[in-house]
Amino acid sequence: MAQLIDGNSIAAEVLEFTAASAHDLKLQGIDPHLAVLLVGEDPASLSYVKKKTQTAAAYGLSSELISLPSTISQQDLDDIIEELNQKESVHGILVQMPLPEHLDAERIISLIRPEKDVDGFHPLNLGQMFRSEAAEELAPCTPKGVVTILQKVVSDFRGQEVVIVGSSNLVGKPLAAMLTNRGATVTVCNSKTKDLKAHTTRADIVVVAVGRPGLLTGDMVKQGAVVIDVGINRVDGKLVGDVDFASVEPVAGFITPVPGGVGPMTVATLMHNVVIAAASIAKVSKS
Repeated sequence: MAQLIDGNSIAAEVLEFTAASAHDLKLQGIDPHLAVLLVGEDPASLSYVKKKTQTAAAYGLSSELISLPSTISQQDLDDIIEELNQKESVHGILVQMPLPEHLDAERIISLIRPEKDVDGFHPLNLGQMFRSEAAEELAPCTPKGVVTILQKVVSDFRGQEVVIVGSSNLVGKPLAAMLTNRGATVTVCNSKTKDLKAHTTRADIVVVAVGRPGLLTGDMVKQGAVVIDVGINRVDGKLVGDVDFASVEPVAGFITPVPGGVGPMTVATLMHNVVIAAASIAKVSKS
């Protein structure tokens, strides 16, 4: 029977450390500040951004929610991003995705100053992340959170066989780079992979992030493997992951639940990234 990995408790540790770091910065006259942009009125997106601003307030960070109409033009959104780029009081800028179809998300991400890109998706930050573990400061929040979880149960990644199911830019690709930086042997599978089971059954660590409920079943997991479920799906009104928890739990050594696994880590890591950004910007401005 697998040991449950409590993402809430690990996230709480990250947030307590973040709060202490924010306090230290405030003593130096630096108030870590996050600006969150929400375009439109999508209920799920509104729920996500409220969670982020509430968490910021609870752990000593200031934040602002900038609500914009779904009809906003590309130029007007560009101008708002540039204004936030220039504001010295703003240390982190986050644009809640997805955006309306007429807006270019990649352009918006690239417009955010890299040092304020607390989501970690600016091309410069992604490129830095591929260099080394030391260059991952503003890495994408969910993959960074997954690494933090894994570090609780894996003492040394060197020689570990890792299979990541899902090759998205949001999770799969950056996570593969981060685990490679730590010496793991990483295989990334996608929808075209011919025999997924052949890969997952040899893995010491399996991470699933595709958005398909119950994709990973117990017969696809090696005895004692670590299983990280990044998926969030709603089935019959309930949140479930990409892992068939009932069949995988008896086989795995460690497993994350959904909800209560990776999800809390994403928000906690975002808060930590804001503090990292604030400290870095302050250091540059003083030099």
